[in-house]
Amino acid sequence: MMRALGIVVIALLLAGCASRRSAPVVERAIEPPPAVVEAPKPVEPPPPVEKPVVRHTVKRGETLVGIALQYGLDYRELAAWNFIVNVNAIREGQVLVVSRPANAPVEAVAPVATPLSSGAPIIEARPLSNTPLAKVEPRGEKVPFSERALAQLSSPPGGEAPAPPTPAQPPAATPAPAAPPAAAENESGGTDAETLDWMWPVKGKVLAPFSESSKGVDIGGKKGAPVLAAASGRVVYAGAGLRGYGKLVIIKHNNLWLSAYAHNENILVKEAQDVRRGQKIAEMGATDADQVKLHFEVRRQGKPVDPAKVLPPM
Repeated sequence: MMRALGIVVIALLLAGCASRRSAPVVERAIEPPPAVVEAPKPVEPPPPVEKPVVRHTVKRGETLVGIALQYGLDYRELAAWNFIVNVNAIREGQVLVVSRPANAPVEAVAPVATPLSSGAPIIEARPLSNTPLAKVEPRGEKVPFSERALAQLSSPPGGEAPAPPTPAQPPAATPAPAAPPAAAENESGGTDAETLDWMWPVKGKVLAPFSESSKGVDIGGKKGAPVLAAASGRVVYAGAGLRGYGKLVIIKHNNLWLSAYAHNENILVKEAQDVRRGQKIAEMGATDADQVKLHFEVRRQGKPVDPAKVLPPM
C-alpha cells in the first residue's frame, strides 16, 4: 500500500514538473550612441603660387629691341619694368627683368625719353624717384586732353606752363568718345588666342626657308612693293635699331603671337598704332640686306615658329 502511494506521489511530481515551461530568453542588442556629425570644415584655397620672375643677362651687341623680340615683349614694357629711361642704356652683363613683376606699377615708371639709336650716350637706368620728371618726359607723350596739358605741351622745355584761363562759364558737356572696334581690342589686347586669322604679308618667291638660325623666311619681290600686316594687332616697334634687320616693323597680335617685317625701304606705321589684317604697313626694300626682300618672322611667346605651319598656303 505504501509502495503504491509512493508511486502515485512520484507520478504527480513528474507531471507538475512537466507542466512548467521555461521563460523565453530575449536578447536585446545594445544600441550604439548616435554618431556626432561634425560640420564640414571650410576648404581653404591653396596659397597663390608666385610665378618666378624671368631675368636676362645682356650679352655683347644686344639691344633692348632685340631682347624684347626674344621674349615676345614690347621694348617699352621692358624698359618700364627695369626703370630704363634711355633705351640705349643697357650694357653687357646687365641683368634685366623680362617678365612683369608682381608689384611693378607701370604708371610709376619714367617713360622712355630717348629714341633707339646706335650712337646715343650710355646713361645709367635709375628709378623715377631719383630722376626729375621734367628732364625725362618726352615732348610727344600722350596725356589726357585738358587745357593745362595743352599749355604744358606748348611751353618751352624746362619752363613752367602758364595757368590756363578760368572759363566764364562751365563748358558744355561733350559726348564720350566712341569705343574702338571690338575686333581691334580682341587682337591687340590681352587675349591668349592660339588661332589667328593669318595671311602672308607679301606674295613672292621664297628665297630662304625657315631655319633655327634664320628664325624666319626670306621672300623676294620688287622695291616699293606693299608689305601687309599678316594679322590684326598693334605696332610695338617701327625703326632701324636692330642690327641685321634694317628698317623693321614688329606687330604684337596678342599675349602669345607677334610678327616681324624686316629690310623695308619705307615704314608707313608708327609705334602703338593699331593695324588691321591686310593693312599696308611698309614698302619692300633692301636695308641691311644684299637684295630686295622681306624677312618675315612669326613668334610665339618670343620663340620663332615656321610661318608655313601657321599661315595658309601661299
